[in-house]
Amino acid sequence: MFFMNPEITFGNKMLELLYIIIGLICIYAGVKNLKDKDNPNRIGTFVFWTALGAATALGKYLPSAAEGVVIVICIIPALLKKVTPGRENAPSKEETQQNFDKIGMKLFIPALAMGIFALIFGLAKPFGMSALVGTGFGVLVAIVLLMIWNKKNTPKVFLDDSERFLSIVGPLSLLPTLLAILGSIFTSAGVGTVIASIVSNVIPQGNVTIGIIVFALGMMLFTMIMGNAFAAITVMTVGIGAPFVLQYVKNPAMIGMLALTCGYCGTLLTPMAANFNIVPVAILEMKDRSGVIKKQVIPALIMIVFQIVWMILHA
Repeated sequence: MFFMNPEITFGNKMLELLYIIIGLICIYAGVKNLKDKDNPNRIGTFVFWTALGAATALGKYLPSAAEGVVIVICIIPALLKKVTPGRENAPSKEETQQNFDKIGMKLFIPALAMGIFALIFGLAKPFGMSALVGTGFGVLVAIVLLMIWNKKNTPKVFLDDSERFLSIVGPLSLLPTLLAILGSIFTSAGVGTVIASIVSNVIPQGNVTIGIIVFALGMMLFTMIMGNAFAAITVMTVGIGAPFVLQYVKNPAMIGMLALTCGYCGTLLTPMAANFNIVPVAILEMKDRSGVIKKQVIPALIMIVFQIVWMILHA
């Protein structure tokens, strides 16, 4: 077991434990939907969530081929549109109002706890910690606070609410992970090198201004395609940033960080960034599926222009 391996840091052990917990919650969602006779696709929903939970919890211990088989099994019901939410167990408006009257604005403290602990653990990297572990710890703190403030908040309440939100999001919960994997595949396949050879015919060698513009816009557009700025930054840095920009500027670290934020402008404009632009639509039951993106177009365009100017001025 990973807890008995001295070569693995405490932070890695906690991260592995976090993945196991997430996997078990997914399996719970599958079993709960299987028992739900009101769900017209309970078999497909059970297969999807159970397979995803097994892949998440046991991925480190399964052989690569077995992990691939589990992922294929997981994806089949999603492709066949056989993954649907079951019986709604959301609290009523009266219950929600009563809980708010009891807790009041203290409700923001558990929400802030997740961000605060993510920041604290992220800054503790020398000790083997990570922001993801901090987020998990923040969730635990939030649960404890909510249980103290309202005795009706039993562990099962949080488990059922986790399943409810997973069911609302559905197969879209897989998209961020798959897009991150796609970025790694693109990098390994040498897509960055191909982009560099194409861009070399457009950008004059040593022209930092044009290089920055192409780098920034490329980050935004590639992020729109991949839905993930972290997946895009590797390919764009190899293809454009390193050969045409970073080796000519005084502060390459700052320019690189700003290029990443240019990618976030693309995140605001794409449905591929499901966890930002599609999941809120599902949770809030918005009629306009592109409503979130439409509201973000103007801010994104203002931000990309500002960041390009800032990069040029500080190159």
